[in-house]
Amino acid sequence: MKAVVMTGAGNPWEVHEVPTPEVQPGQVLVKVHASGMCYTDAWATQGYGGDLFPQTPGHEIVGEIVEVGPGVHGRQVGDRVGATWVQSSCRRCKYCLENRPLTGQTAMNCVDARLSGFTSQGGHAEYIALSSEGTVLLPEGLSYINAAPMMCAGYTTWGGIRDAAPLPNDKIAIVGIGGLGHVAIQLAKASGFETIAVTHSPDKHELATQLGADQVFSNGDELKEAGGADVLLACTNAFDAVEKAMTGLRPDGRVVLCGLDFNHPFSISSEGTPFHMMRQQVIGSTHGGQHILSEVLDLAANKGVEPIVETFSLDQAAEAYSRLTSGDLRFRGVFTPSA
Repeated sequence: MKAVVMTGAGNPWEVHEVPTPEVQPGQVLVKVHASGMCYTDAWATQGYGGDLFPQTPGHEIVGEIVEVGPGVHGRQVGDRVGATWVQSSCRRCKYCLENRPLTGQTAMNCVDARLSGFTSQGGHAEYIALSSEGTVLLPEGLSYINAAPMMCAGYTTWGGIRDAAPLPNDKIAIVGIGGLGHVAIQLAKASGFETIAVTHSPDKHELATQLGADQVFSNGDELKEAGGADVLLACTNAFDAVEKAMTGLRPDGRVVLCGLDFNHPFSISSEGTPFHMMRQQVIGSTHGGQHILSEVLDLAANKGVEPIVETFSLDQAAEAYSRLTSGDLRFRGVFTPSA
């Protein structure tokens, strides 16, 4: 089969012919119909995930089950399924013995978690063997191309909104209108919240309104002048923009960190009203469990939440990587191996 391969730290993606994986007990073989690109793929390629090489990246995986391994229950050939980066845990280490749900925390704490694109083959390939427990059934009517970004971009941002626990009259401000933020606007609006976009890019103001934002501001000062927000959903790895946007955070407000930056810390300014005197919170958010993923898939299938995507064949891997790392790929890129 064809697969995208990371060959070494900083090297462009290559397309190789590799053996089709054989399903092991507890696994299903999936014919990949769409595999979304996340900037974490670029970080892994640049070596921030350690010496993974050679490895196939990709953790926004959707496709059709073509083979079921021994011991699998609840999945059958023909099922339309999706999977994220955390496929399964060891179930035996100290963390796993606490019987927590399968989440992004699992990846950080389980000593032997199976992680798509890291400890096991990722989804940028024609086929992938997945732990069946890490798969979810896709709703009817949700296309593979629209489902793929929901497996991480949608999952991440919806998980952040859920972690913020907004009250009915709360205002949610999305900071950063890119691959995560353009989905987050739609999710917040579809859930009935007053939704604000914060972006320093003038060319994204009109788009943010089209996506459902009730108001669009360039910075935290403008946000504060308009009354502020109860939740700041950080959907960017430019933490300085998030820190500046905190000027517009209301009393008891929550900052939810959905974006990642392995090179710069997140800091809280000591200027103005002290953070602790405002009783504000900073919440770290990650994939929160398959019930959260099911919710966001339902919103995508039934509430009009739709990612903006560019599609690529596997043979366009080098071009896709270049566009991802340069920032020219706006919003989400999706490989379509079966097209």
